[in-house]
Amino acid sequence: MKRRLLVMLLALCLLVGLLSGCGQTGTQATEPPAEDTAPATEPAAEETTPETREFTDSTGRTVTIPYEVTKVAISGPLTQVYAIPLVGELMVGVSNYIAEDIALYLPEYISTLPELGQLYGGKGEMDLEALLAADPDVVIDVGDTKDSIAEDMDSLTEQTGIPFVHIDATVETAPEAYRLLGELTGQTEKAEELATWCEETYAMMTDMMAKVDADGARKSLLYCLGDKGLNVIAEGSYHAETINLMSNNLAVVPEVVSSGLGNEVDMEQILVWDPNVIIFAPDTVYDTVADSSTWQQLSAVSSGNYYKTPYGPYGWLSSPPSVQRYLGMLWLGALLYPDYCEYDLQTEVTEYYSLFYQCDLTQEMYDALMDGAMPAA
Repeated sequence: MKRRLLVMLLALCLLVGLLSGCGQTGTQATEPPAEDTAPATEPAAEETTPETREFTDSTGRTVTIPYEVTKVAISGPLTQVYAIPLVGELMVGVSNYIAEDIALYLPEYISTLPELGQLYGGKGEMDLEALLAADPDVVIDVGDTKDSIAEDMDSLTEQTGIPFVHIDATVETAPEAYRLLGELTGQTEKAEELATWCEETYAMMTDMMAKVDADGARKSLLYCLGDKGLNVIAEGSYHAETINLMSNNLAVVPEVVSSGLGNEVDMEQILVWDPNVIIFAPDTVYDTVADSSTWQQLSAVSSGNYYKTPYGPYGWLSSPPSVQRYLGMLWLGALLYPDYCEYDLQTEVTEYYSLFYQCDLTQEMYDALMDGAMPAA
């Protein structure tokens, strides 16, 4: 009996132990998970657009300009021709009055802009009071790099508090000028379109002239200006780049003037030069030389090989010596070397006016441009 009671007590103790162990296991399984003590992620800081940026112009000057350029002023007529196709809608003024015959080819809003004058050339000067009132982000000067240009730009920047920049542009470097203008103004896509057109046109014309020269077919030429036709655009002048490319420019003089009016010579010198072709600027003696016994002594006049350069909205050879000189290249190529010309002049001219001025050139407008510019049909 005692033995059975001892066995029962041992069994009871074992049962109590097992029940105690199960209780502990259940308690451990239901304990809440430890809290995550990792630090919360900080929200990303918002990116801010800088207020200004640095731009290096063709003189090597580094100028601080607004990060986004929204208002542009120009230094004069030459810059205006380069600027209208690219940043016309950003321009705060024009260099001088837009006459009706010029406005015909340009976007309508150009005629509504105030006049600001010009820095170089001509009879005017820049109206700094009007410039300050217009409050542009930058003033752009495009053209040849004059000896004093860097000092001029620095002085005007200091005087007005407006950054002035210069961009070099020749007939050959017009594509690079447009790309730099695109970088300056943020209009890179349109700038590339204009630059590509210039590159392709320049390559086409230089290739054509290589064939002309290979055959010894280059024509001698004079470009005559002035009310008497006795001013010439001389070889070596910035204004003569297109003429030099497309012809043998006979106007070689001891001292080349930089003015767009050219070097004044006398009739005796023109008779000595006696070119194959004479080009007259608008508003000169083109209409009267046929009746002049003096001009008739020239073989170009007596044979009818004299022409008037097209004009509209600006000069095709100079006045001012801008990117529109590409039209002068195309015109001279068709005029002087028809046997080598592989393009249609009207098609090329129409494309230019559309791309550069958003102008749909009509047949009437084209015929007016060509009046006196090509041999009579």
